[in-house]
Amino acid sequence: MSLKDAKVLIIDDEEDILRILNTVLTKEGIDHVYTSTTVQDGLIQFRQTQPDIVLLDIMLPDGEGYDVCKQIRSISNVPILFLSAKTEEIDKILGFAIGGDDYIVKPFSPKEVAYRVKAQLRRAEYVQTDKEDNLLKVGPFELDEQRAEFRKNGETIELRPKELGLITYLLKNVNRIISKESLCEQVWGEDFIGFDNTVMVHIRRLREKIEVQPSDPEYLITVKGLGYKLVVKDD
Repeated sequence: MSLKDAKVLIIDDEEDILRILNTVLTKEGIDHVYTSTTVQDGLIQFRQTQPDIVLLDIMLPDGEGYDVCKQIRSISNVPILFLSAKTEEIDKILGFAIGGDDYIVKPFSPKEVAYRVKAQLRRAEYVQTDKEDNLLKVGPFELDEQRAEFRKNGETIELRPKELGLITYLLKNVNRIISKESLCEQVWGEDFIGFDNTVMVHIRRLREKIEVQPSDPEYLITVKGLGYKLVVKDD
């Protein structure tokens, strides 16, 4: 996907910000920029336009961007970049915990936002899914969901069911911080309470199978206070 083909949806109630970002993104070669000023219209536009990335304000006239993020995450893994005047650490942590990929504090440099958008689009493009044979390829990793087979550098690695569930969810959210709460919901189908040790044990076992040095992981890293992230660099 080229930048000209990429679709960006901006949900923000400040008309000046919409106009400036639209102009800057267009100058950077992104032709398809859609804008919205409310939660309701933003979700409608998301379903209609199927954007490749979303820029999302937190404080909107009819609700919060956090709720928009949750609804988008229930149906899509597109990158979501929060735009907010909230500078407290708890606001940033919440943004990442519910599925945000970046958090940009207002006032910001429009040029910087454009570069961050382009970086997220490159990362998203790096995850290549072959729909015909159901293969998910991310860096050195390859997952065949239909056959429940996982490989690193072409070598098959035997995984237990929960380990396979973990790596599947992490691969589909590569380079994105995933909270322990999300892992519990997606892999165990349970509330996080009481599962802290269970998640830690399974993450450790998974590292032992995919890392050269499990104690100093290259791919599956811990993001203190936030959760875990499967890091695959875009070469």
